[in-house]
Amino acid sequence: MPERNVVSWTTMIAAFTNVKNYEEAIGFLILMLRDGVRPNSYTFSSVLRACCKLSELRQIHCGIVKYGLESDVFVRSALVDIYSKWGDLVNAERVFCEMPTGDLVVWNSIIGAFAQNNEGDEALNLFKKMKRCGFAADQATLTSTLRACTGLALLELGQQIHVHVLKFNQDLTLNNALMDMYCKCGSLEDAHRAFNWILNKDVISWSTMIMGLAQNGFSQKALEMFETMKKSGIRPNYVTILGVLFACSHAGLVDKGLYYFHSMQKLFGIEPGREHYGCVIDLLGRAGKLDEAVKMIHDMKSEPDAVTWRALLGSCRVHQNIDHAVYAAKQILALDPDDAGTYILLSNLYAKSQMWEDVAKVRRIMRDKGIKKEPGCSWIEVNKKIHAFILGDNSNPQLDDVIRELNQLIHRLKQVGYVPDTNYVLHDLEGEQMEDSLLYHSEKLAIVFGMMYSIKGKTIRIRKNLRICGDCHVFAKLLTKIEDRDIVIRDPIRYHHFRDGVCSCEDYW
Repeated sequence: MPERNVVSWTTMIAAFTNVKNYEEAIGFLILMLRDGVRPNSYTFSSVLRACCKLSELRQIHCGIVKYGLESDVFVRSALVDIYSKWGDLVNAERVFCEMPTGDLVVWNSIIGAFAQNNEGDEALNLFKKMKRCGFAADQATLTSTLRACTGLALLELGQQIHVHVLKFNQDLTLNNALMDMYCKCGSLEDAHRAFNWILNKDVISWSTMIMGLAQNGFSQKALEMFETMKKSGIRPNYVTILGVLFACSHAGLVDKGLYYFHSMQKLFGIEPGREHYGCVIDLLGRAGKLDEAVKMIHDMKSEPDAVTWRALLGSCRVHQNIDHAVYAAKQILALDPDDAGTYILLSNLYAKSQMWEDVAKVRRIMRDKGIKKEPGCSWIEVNKKIHAFILGDNSNPQLDDVIRELNQLIHRLKQVGYVPDTNYVLHDLEGEQMEDSLLYHSEKLAIVFGMMYSIKGKTIRIRKNLRICGDCHVFAKLLTKIEDRDIVIRDPIRYHHFRDGVCSCEDYW
C-alpha cells in the first residue's frame, strides 16, 4: 500500500492480536507511531490485549494518556480488563475511579476484574454501587456477580441474583453460571432445577453438573449423568473427564477410574493433563495403592507440582505410611519451602509412630523458618450477614453464648458415643488440652452459631479454609442425628452433606 492510514494499521494490529501473535502486534504499533500515524481508541483497545507483561501495559497506558484517549469507554474497559488479568487490581480500580463512569461496559469490566481475582466482597460492593447509580444489570454483570457469590459460597445472595437472571430467560452462559453457583454453594436441589431449566444444554452445562455432583459427594449420580450426557450426543471435554475421575476417586472406584483415564484419549480425543493425573494419583492413594500412585507421578508427561505431591501425602496420612509421606513431603517442600500444612502433617505422622527425634527436628525447622500453622477459619451466612469464626479469636460478641451452647451439645453427644479424636491436634499438647483444642475448632463454633441464630430447620451451610478434620466430621454426623438438622460443610477440597447421622462422602475422604 503506498499510503496507510489508522484503519490499515489498526486492522493489522487487531489481526495479529486475534491470532495471539502478540509480539508482531506490539511491533506494528511501534512502526505505526514511527510512520507518524496517530492511533485511535480501536488501535489501543486491540493492542492492549497483546500486552504480555506489566511493563508493556504501563508504556501503552502512558501512550493512551498522551493521545487523550483515557476517557474512551472501550479503552477504559480494556485497561481495566488487562490490569486485572495481570492481577494488578490497584491500577484497575484507579483507571475506573479516575472519572465518573457513565457506561455499563466499564462497570462490567471492574466488577469482572474483582470477581475473577477472588475478591468477591469488593465485586459485590461494586455491583451494589452500580445499581445505586441507576444502571440495569446485563448478562455480563450478572455472570460476574454470580462468580463472586460462587467464590464466597453466598447462597442467599446468589438466590437474589437468580431473580435478575430470570429476566434473560434462556441465556446459556448465565444459566451455566447460575448452576455452578448452586453447586459450589452445596445446594444440589437448586442446581438440578437450574440444569433442567436449560432447554439446549451444551458441554459446559453437563460438565458443571457432573463436577458439582462429584464434589458434593454424589459420585454415583455424577457417573450416571455422564452416561446420560453421552447418550444425548454431547461430546465430553477436558473438564467433563476431570469430573468423572474426581467422582471415581471419592467413591473408591479404582477400576472404573483407571479405565476412563487410560481410554480418554482413544474414546474422546482428550490428552490427559496434570489435573487428570492428580485425580488418578488421589484415586490410587485413597485405595492404599501408594506404590502405584508414586509410579503414576513418575510417569506423568508434565512435571508434577506441589498439588500433585500433596494428593500423595494426604493418602499417606490416611494409611500411616511414613516412608512415602517423607518422600512426598520432601518434594512438596522443594517446590514450596514454607508450606506449613506439610510440616504439621509430617510432625503428626512422626508423633503417631513415636518417632520423637524426627518430631523435634520438624518443629525446630518450623521455628527457625518462622512457619506457623494457618488458623482454621469458618464462615456462615445468617440473615444476609457473614459471620467468621477463627480458632483463638475472641472478637465475636456472641462467642461466649456459642461456647456455652457447644459445651452442652458436647455433653449430650458424649452420652450417645462421641469421643474426641485427638489424632487431629498438633502433637505438642497433652490430655485435656488436646480435647479443648478440638472443642473450639472453627467449624464447630460456626455450626453451633447457625443452630442458635438461623431459622429452625434451615440447612446450616459452612465454608472453611482448611480441610475438615476427622473429629469435626464425626461431631457433625452425630449432631445431625440428635438435632434433626442438615449441615453442609465446604472445605478447599470437597463438600460434606450431613443428614441423619450420615455424610454424603460415606466416610471415604
